[in-house]
Amino acid sequence: MLGFLLWLIVLVLCWPLALLALVLYPLVWLILLPFRLIGISVSAVFELLAAIITLPARILRGGPKPSR
Repeated sequence: MLGFLLWLIVLVLCWPLALLALVLYPLVWLILLPFRLIGISVSAVFELLAAIITLPARILRGGPKPSR
């Protein structure tokens, strides 16, 4: 909502800049999409490595005790 209000202010003050922003936003989003996918992949690899490193400790600690 804040972004929309900011865009409306820019539209009132400088309408060509607001229209340029409206046209360029999807293009910038498409350009940045591969970097987001790389970021998701890198974080998934780090989580996998953390799970592999902590696996022996989780195995030695044991699972939850069965309730009666």
